[in-house]
Amino acid sequence: MKYTLRPVGDHAVAIQLGNSIQQETHKLVKAVTYFLETQTIDWLVEIIPAFTTVTLYYDPIKIIASNKPFQNTLPYSIVCSEVEHILSQLTIGEQSQSRIIDIPVCYGGEFGPDLEEVATHNGMSSDEVIQTHSNGEYLVYMIGFAPGFPYIGGMSSDIATPRRESPRLKIPAGTVGIAGEQTGVYPIETPGGWQLIGRTPLKLFKPEHDEEPSLLKAGDQIRFKPISLEEYKALEEEQ
Repeated sequence: MKYTLRPVGDHAVAIQLGNSIQQETHKLVKAVTYFLETQTIDWLVEIIPAFTTVTLYYDPIKIIASNKPFQNTLPYSIVCSEVEHILSQLTIGEQSQSRIIDIPVCYGGEFGPDLEEVATHNGMSSDEVIQTHSNGEYLVYMIGFAPGFPYIGGMSSDIATPRRESPRLKIPAGTVGIAGEQTGVYPIETPGGWQLIGRTPLKLFKPEHDEEPSLLKAGDQIRFKPISLEEYKALEEEQ
């Protein structure tokens, strides 16, 4: 496995596994993340997977304390050495199974004010946009931007649409949007410039769940399922 290490500030190191958003690179990111999560590493504070990197935040004091013979060596250098040793034991086949998660979506109307704009931009009807979006095979590449926000790849280029020229100041939680060739779901109310096509009643971010507040995580496979307004309201009451 080829990779490079680079510093991120004074207490993190990024494991660079590729230079573009590809499924093969994502598999490496997922494998490295899963393997590191199974290790007992006392200096490790947090693991953050992204499109092409896995960033490790570490505690410099613990690094120095556990490597007394090398106290004159920079913590970053010690971390790099230990990361290289740990990754030398990695077999790429060691990774957790992908979860398949269905996300019900009520498309259009007040929930998807930009659905017609997406349709017009691509020379399609609103129903064709819905059908294309809900028939896609999607993969969560990373979580970022806002707590629990999934960057989802795999959307058909047939419905790709640029971001809005003027971002909205408030987008309700659960709103499904399109930006370029990506789709995503806003987990909390936040500003944003994506084209809004629908909304899910599912709560993607639950801060009261300390261990796993985010419903989605990198590596999940997503299926969008169209639902009616009545079904939306019924599911919303169950949350």
